Amino acid sequence: MDIRQLIKFTFVILSIGFAPLALAAEPGAGPHLDGQDLNLFYIIPFVGMLLSIALFPLVMPHFWHNNFGKISLFWAASFLVPFAIFFGLSLTLFELLHVLLLEYLPFIILLFALFTVSGGIRLKGRLVGSPLVNTAILLFGTIIASWMGTTGAAMLLIRPLCRAIDHRKHKVHTIVFFIFLVANIGGSLTPLGDPPLFLGFLQGVSFFWPTENMFLPMLSVSVILLVLYFIIDSYLHSREDAIVPMDNIETGKEDEALGLEGLINIPLLAGIVGAVLFSGIFQKQLGSFDVYYVHVQWANVVRDIALVSIAGLSLWWTAQQSRSANGFTWFPIVEVALLFIGIFITIIPAIAILKAGADGSLAFVINLVTQSDGSPNNLAYFWATGLLSGFLDNAPTYLVFFNSAAPSTAEIIAGTDRTVADAMMNELRGTLLAISAGAVFMGALTYIGNAPNFMVRSIAEDRGIKMPSFFGFMGWSFAILLPIFALVSLVFMR
Repeated sequence: MDIRQLIKFTFVILSIGFAPLALAAEPGAGPHLDGQDLNLFYIIPFVGMLLSIALFPLVMPHFWHNNFGKISLFWAASFLVPFAIFFGLSLTLFELLHVLLLEYLPFIILLFALFTVSGGIRLKGRLVGSPLVNTAILLFGTIIASWMGTTGAAMLLIRPLCRAIDHRKHKVHTIVFFIFLVANIGGSLTPLGDPPLFLGFLQGVSFFWPTENMFLPMLSVSVILLVLYFIIDSYLHSREDAIVPMDNIETGKEDEALGLEGLINIPLLAGIVGAVLFSGIFQKQLGSFDVYYVHVQWANVVRDIALVSIAGLSLWWTAQQSRSANGFTWFPIVEVALLFIGIFITIIPAIAILKAGADGSLAFVINLVTQSDGSPNNLAYFWATGLLSGFLDNAPTYLVFFNSAAPSTAEIIAGTDRTVADAMMNELRGTLLAISAGAVFMGALTYIGNAPNFMVRSIAEDRGIKMPSFFGFMGWSFAILLPIFALVSLVFMR
């Protein structure tokens, strides 16, 4: 996709969200969707969308690569058309605008900004992949992932890491641990780090809540994994009796001095952090406006305009050769944008039903994560959110379980002006921690748990590293991660 196609695609996406400004309605109660009125038929498109993401890349990769946008549109239409027939165009338009303006557009604009800016930073030169150097790369990636996103950190470091282990006989374990740490667990501390946490931020969770509450669980898991990796890599390094060089190393770069290109993007990353913080701090001061009964905060509009502008500055100021040497293409962000518009639309009925609690068709989900006295079962929230995140996608799974706590939060905030997010961050802090940690940590269980996982695998294989199959990777992750997560759940998920 060239820059003209990207601009056209961006214009279409923004038009979906902002063209309806002409439909601004008079203030009023507006349409209302009651989850009690929906049966499980309405979540079939959501299930179909997630199963398509899970299975098509494995069984029909070529078909999926050329048609994933059409498949996403099919499942979105499969919900919207019958919903409009039975509930009317007014409610359908309201729900569509609500999810596009308040969730999808902010979500994809942030990812677009992080992807564009981080793609302009290139770590050049060659490192020698000793156990100490490899562990240092994993540690560095884990630290920066919360501030430039798991996708950005993974794309910055995966090629230098592959160059570092070029001479090594045993390489697969290094890429596997890279996926665990840099592409997943490292993104635990801010809404910039991993998509589930940004969705929480959009729901009202404060920017630094993950930093304060996820730090100790994230530190514990990271330290265990880094120590375990160093031990494994040291053992394998000591047994290597042959050098097996790759045959597709980029030519002309082997003697390149170690350093960073595209340093102008570092302050731009800081600008992204500032824009997101701005939207959280100035929500009330700047007020809101209505788009067909949907309340849009002016602070969020300013944030999104700033993020798009920052991405534009990155494209303008970064040398194209640097992006090319970084292997930068637009395909990954286009794929995410087209898939997630289907996910966000088809998840509408699932969230509404969950908010209905015991009166909804998904009452069994509420019962699964609720104790006999009606309080949330945090241990169940951690494992249910986590296991589904590993096999579906961690962003929508986070949203589903965040909303499954609605009955508990309703009791807390009844008769007050407090929000659901406020109750989750305080009285239900343990529940929010369980949902957040489950979604972020266990996105590492499979290749499809988090977007960077597949991207890292593809780059490694392109460079000649034979990566495990889908189920082979599960063997690695289950053997290594599940015992660690069991320990985390016993210590932190109370």
